[in-house]
Amino acid sequence: MDQIQDIRAFVAIVELGSQSAAARQLGRSVQSINRSLNELERSLGVQLIRRTTRQSSTTEVGLAYHRRVQAALAEFDAAAEDASTQSSAPRGLLRVAAPVQFAPAFVVPLIGAFMQRYPGMEVELTASDRFVDLIEGDIDLAIRIGELPDSELAARRLGELRLVVFGATDYFERHGRPRRPEDLAEHQCLVRTTHGNDANWPFTIEGRLRRVKVSGRFRSDNTAALYAAATGGLGLCFTPLWQIRHLLDGGGVELVLTEFESPKTPVHAVWPSARGSFARAKLFADFAAENLPSLGLAA
Repeated sequence: MDQIQDIRAFVAIVELGSQSAAARQLGRSVQSINRSLNELERSLGVQLIRRTTRQSSTTEVGLAYHRRVQAALAEFDAAAEDASTQSSAPRGLLRVAAPVQFAPAFVVPLIGAFMQRYPGMEVELTASDRFVDLIEGDIDLAIRIGELPDSELAARRLGELRLVVFGATDYFERHGRPRRPEDLAEHQCLVRTTHGNDANWPFTIEGRLRRVKVSGRFRSDNTAALYAAATGGLGLCFTPLWQIRHLLDGGGVELVLTEFESPKTPVHAVWPSARGSFARAKLFADFAAENLPSLGLAA
């Protein structure tokens, strides 16, 4: 068998922990995977995987070899994909993940325009607020909101979100408007209960980012419920501006504390740099960076 396929089998065994898991991922039989491993070890003259009746483990030589060939294989796949994508008609399936509310508002229009430009491309969208492990999962690219932790993922900044505090006009008529973030202690604040720090709202105070603790009589794990509570005059809400633009345009709600807004929150596309879909993911990320601002992301 082609040595590249033997190396793919070895890399999959190491990363997935067993020959059966490697066989499932690569769409091959366990016997075929075992033959690839045996042939690779025979050609190198060393043992890469130590087999027992109960389990397999990677030898020290195997671990060192894996580090080298994993990077080489990723570069090989990226180069092949990139060459294919540089053609006038890139094609293939791209699996994208994005936050639930963000997906229909911004990602779906992007995908529509992307597929119109590249008729040979197919896109499968997963809308979920859970963290998607791109290394282990079946997703090629994810849209993530917020600062990125250090990782092995490739990333492209797509834009940024403005975070605001808003409330109903009749609430302000009854309770007054906060002039500084510290004034929120005297106001009813609507707290989202699904995240640990949602009772601490970030503001820029005297040139520094600070979090102000807030509280209120109404809390919810549902964003739509919080917006309904805010428009109903139950209190003030902290949220990305794009999510309530329609409420502002419709009247009845107002922004406050705009001069103390925290720095805008970045939006990134991230994707594994060591995956065969690298070029397709990068193609979409570049397209998104070019076109997302025109959809009014930070407006």
